[in-house]
Amino acid sequence: MTRETDAESDSDDSIDPVTLEVLRNQLESVAEEMGQTLIRGAYSPNIKERRDCSTALFDAEGRMIAQAEHIPVHLGAMPAAVDAVLEYDPKPGDVFVLNDPFTGGTHLPDVTMVSPIAPEREGEETAEIVGFAVSRAHHADVGGMTPGSMPAGAQEIYQEGLRLPPTRLVEGGERREDVQSLILANVRNPTERRADLRAQLAANERAETRLAALFDEHGRETVLAGFDAVIDYSRERIAEEIAALPDGTYEATDLLEGDGITDEDIEIRVSVTVDGDAIDVDFSGTAGQLEGNLNAPIAVAKSAVYFVVRCITDPEIPPNHGCYEPVSVHAPEGSLLNPNPPAAVVGGNVETSQRVTDVVFTALAGAAPERVPAQGQGTMNNLTIGARDGSFTYYETIGGGFGARADRDGMDGVQVGMTNTLNTPIESLETEYPLRVERYALRPGSGGRGRFRGGLGLERTVTVEADATVSLLTERRRHAPKGVAGGENGATGENLIDGESVPAKTTVDVEAGTTVSVRTPGGGGHGEPSERDEAALADDRSAGKRTDTDEEAKGGVADR
Repeated sequence: MTRETDAESDSDDSIDPVTLEVLRNQLESVAEEMGQTLIRGAYSPNIKERRDCSTALFDAEGRMIAQAEHIPVHLGAMPAAVDAVLEYDPKPGDVFVLNDPFTGGTHLPDVTMVSPIAPEREGEETAEIVGFAVSRAHHADVGGMTPGSMPAGAQEIYQEGLRLPPTRLVEGGERREDVQSLILANVRNPTERRADLRAQLAANERAETRLAALFDEHGRETVLAGFDAVIDYSRERIAEEIAALPDGTYEATDLLEGDGITDEDIEIRVSVTVDGDAIDVDFSGTAGQLEGNLNAPIAVAKSAVYFVVRCITDPEIPPNHGCYEPVSVHAPEGSLLNPNPPAAVVGGNVETSQRVTDVVFTALAGAAPERVPAQGQGTMNNLTIGARDGSFTYYETIGGGFGARADRDGMDGVQVGMTNTLNTPIESLETEYPLRVERYALRPGSGGRGRFRGGLGLERTVTVEADATVSLLTERRRHAPKGVAGGENGATGENLIDGESVPAKTTVDVEAGTTVSVRTPGGGGHGEPSERDEAALADDRSAGKRTDTDEEAKGGVADR
């Protein structure tokens, strides 16, 4: 696609620093407004309360220009969705919907909408596509073998839900009711799904409105030149940051705790090479494609790598295509991190991505030890409870301990790594679902000791007041989050149903009155425990974060 100038446009492609900064902030505000529109318009608590969604703006070539600061695992993978749509010859007025992990998606509950942006110009018969608006939202159910579409025992993607390659939901400005009807016929609670799809459409429409306003304000060609300028700026900044790291190859390994079919440990191996202003990340030696559902599409692996690189460089660098150009990611085809269809993948997006984050952090600790924290909880603690008749589906990722940093304690009870959602407020949860929250509290002593303490995990206990299916996809129930520089490990997590411990990956039918408890891991400590400040120890005890003596404080579970 070409960009033609007109007499009213600024034909100078150069952007002065002040204009660049103004445009950068305005373009990022477009993505943020998309997210606000999606959250306000959504019906399901998973989107309107937890904000399990992401929005971004792309140029006509499929390069990310700006993203809202939402879910890391969504955002690094969004370019694959735009690339997939470009293969279908998008036209102005189209909106594509997709969720296929092998054609631009991540896992099936994450439904993506991609809309060409083509603001009309006076005297122009055919609108020109200048970019794409993209929204991605985790829908509480997309069909499959269990309510919530997060089955622990899935062995092929067909069991996980409805699979959508890029498909026109809107064509030439007209919604295709046949496509929408097909989607809604294959999901539980279609009324909720319809409303959430409508919210995504509204978010994408907001992007076109806002971009047209920027064209009016600055001139079309100035804004389009700004697309290139913000990418170039981020590329130069990230390259400078990478160049400041010591050249070398840094290696690490870590483990997943089974895949829902086998309980055996699964190895992830990485080799990170820093060479000048570029980073190459190679996952050769990682386990092969799994029978269970912890396989992660290569786009998910890339998201995790991009996240880590951004964490060890300047976080103020504008997040766009330029940030990712100096980073290359490789994983063997047919492996855990680059599976072939029809592999099951629903757990790869939520759990394997967390372990990829951990292992790349561990490797890069050799290059930037002062910037790498101790390991955080390393799991999203996915809890899904739903009725088979579709009357309700509750989905939650539960926070835990953040790893201690070189200069401060880890944060307590937060989302870590590849997710950034809020929790579902108790009032909303109990209003929307036949569930009652019995306990929601920090786990005293669960953070690893150190000069700086690891963050505390949480305990959330819910009574299910209707017959339902419970699915748990969790990690760090066997291998604790590691401390660094002499810091101790955080506590492992634990899942219980009616007080009985159950495996990390579990799907089970339960009767009304059943109690489900999720105890999340704590973060690892940083530095020798003997070096911890006495005042900090006293503060921990006065705040109830330690209920034991220093000698016993090794990450126990909460007092009951």
